[in-house]
Amino acid sequence: MIDRTDYYEAKLAYETDPSDVYAAFKAGNSVLVVDVRSDEAWAQGRVAGAVHMHYSEIVRRAPAEIARDIEVVVYCWSPGCNAGAKAALEFARLGYEVREMIGGFEYWVREGYPVEDADGVHHRPVDALTGIARIRTRA
Repeated sequence: MIDRTDYYEAKLAYETDPSDVYAAFKAGNSVLVVDVRSDEAWAQGRVAGAVHMHYSEIVRRAPAEIARDIEVVVYCWSPGCNAGAKAALEFARLGYEVREMIGGFEYWVREGYPVEDADGVHHRPVDALTGIARIRTRA
């Protein structure tokens, strides 16, 4: 039987969340964020600075486009989407250090972090249920 401590240590090794990803960006850590959603979802907006690679393309594209020595964080739309888990599995099979950003793009946006689209980088209002606007540091 797995110890609870082991379980939560393992969980944190394989998952991250929007606030930790944003903190890693602010600290200058080398993290590559990969949006694994559809072209249409990508066009609606994405994590500022993310690269787009649909989860079905990872096996073909990642070895040629993404260095193996960088931490990869994948995300899909929301907690109701499992494309992030599918993508993390493919990256792991290829030998990448990968984590899934729980909450996905939905919670990135709701927490007020930078969003990029065809009009540039901007912030959407912080959702009072997921973040406290007065403590968010804007990039």
